[in-house]
Order: sequence, then C-alpha cells, then structure tokens
Amino acid sequence: MTTEEAIIERLKSLPDVARREVLDFAEFLAARTQEHEARAEETQWSDLSLSSAMRGMEDEPEIYTRADLKESFRGRRA
Repeated sequence: MTTEEAIIERLKSLPDVARREVLDFAEFLAARTQEHEARAEETQWSDLSLSSAMRGMEDEPEIYTRADLKESFRGRRA
C-alpha cells in the first residue's frame, strides 16, 4: 500500500470535522513547501547575481593599501 492509499483509507474512517482538519493541514504543508521553494530559488538568483557582479575582481589592481585605510581612520579618531 502506498502512502497516498494509506492516507485515503485513514480519511475514510474519520468524521467530516477531522477530514477538514486534515485538509487544512495538507494545505498548510503545501503552502510552506511552495514558500520554501520560492525562497530557495530567490537565494540561487541572489548568489548568481553576486557572483556575476564580483567576477573578475580578483584580477583588478588594488587601488588602496592597508596603509591608506589606517591613515583614513587615524584622521577620524581625533
């Protein structure tokens, strides 16, 4: 017996009020799954966008050195 068949058999023995609860829970699970999949897809697009934006940066010459940063912060502490 498959899971689907077992669920259907169990539902047949439940009163209508309990069946409605099962339906509500199934709809909740479906919505949660859909939301999780949408969030995962959004994360994938975000990662792709970030990697595209950063592509090739390691080959660019460094404009500032650590000394430049230290000098900048030293002037602001006063």
